[in-house]
Amino acid sequence: MPDIVVIQGVASVSKSHLAWLGGGVLSVCLFSMISMSVGAGEYGAADAFAYYLSAIIPSSSMHPSEHMTMVMDTLRLPRTLCALLVGVSLSLAASLLQSATRNPLAEPGLLGVNAGAVLGLVTGLTYFGVESALGYLVWSGLGALAGNVLVLLVSQVVGKSSPLKLILVGVAMNATFGGVSNYLLLSNQVVLDQFRFWNLGSLAAADMTAMMLISPFMLAAIALTFLLARQLTMMQLGEQQAQSLGINTYWVRVGVLLASTLFTACAISVAGPISFVGFLAAYCARMVEPVRLSLQVIFSALFGICFILIADILARWIIQPYEMPSGVLLAMIGAPVLIGVVRRGGFRALLAVK
Repeated sequence: MPDIVVIQGVASVSKSHLAWLGGGVLSVCLFSMISMSVGAGEYGAADAFAYYLSAIIPSSSMHPSEHMTMVMDTLRLPRTLCALLVGVSLSLAASLLQSATRNPLAEPGLLGVNAGAVLGLVTGLTYFGVESALGYLVWSGLGALAGNVLVLLVSQVVGKSSPLKLILVGVAMNATFGGVSNYLLLSNQVVLDQFRFWNLGSLAAADMTAMMLISPFMLAAIALTFLLARQLTMMQLGEQQAQSLGINTYWVRVGVLLASTLFTACAISVAGPISFVGFLAAYCARMVEPVRLSLQVIFSALFGICFILIADILARWIIQPYEMPSGVLLAMIGAPVLIGVVRRGGFRALLAVK
């Protein structure tokens, strides 16, 4: 019997894909429950279980206190939901950029897109007194747009000749945007104090209002991603081959620019600049499905959510009752992985499928 399952005639996936999908969904549920159970406060896993039970069975004899309800609903639930939004945003942005630049090392944090979003937000904070969630989204979006435009332009020149050259350009962009941001911050002590912890990348300040605001933009970017998936998959065959199949590569890149900008702005506005999540998630997704982007983005999103949740859980647990910014922890994990991939030439195998 063939090891293939057809779902509504849209796409054929193997049983191993279904196994990965099921495992990914279960992992997201597990880590989400752990995230709701971990914190610097007095409530642990047993208390969280009682809280879940009382929510599922209202007639249960277990009734959480007002303080516990506040902790779970106001602190831990928004933080867990924020991890879901940020994980999906950063992983899908990386998948799109990797496909559009044909570079498996591409991701917003490494290419300077995050740094561009930070510069845009710092500009809004310094000169326009931005304080609202919408202001954060708009200004970080403008900065991410500038970073994405530069990435896609540079990729046309150097990205195809060597994956590492584009990363070196990203390092230069990170340094340039970061230097300008630091200059602006040093001129305003109030903005510097407001910006300092956020700049490390953390889910600690997750806010339900901000997440409700960014959700429509994120959903629009997800819809655009799936609309572009087939065209981007065909573009891996080469520019001329894709055009001969009737694909307008210019408008596909415009779509990638818009979607990746929205994803980056959504993530930056609620959690600050977090690097390496997109690279790790998209890299793992390519190992599961190296060709079809429509499947890659699903696996990438699941990996991204899991990585963010694990990092945030560890950030709250390692130095209790204090916590470490999730972005710092992910950088400590992601940087050695990136170095190992480059040293082993792992990206060459991924390029070979194109």
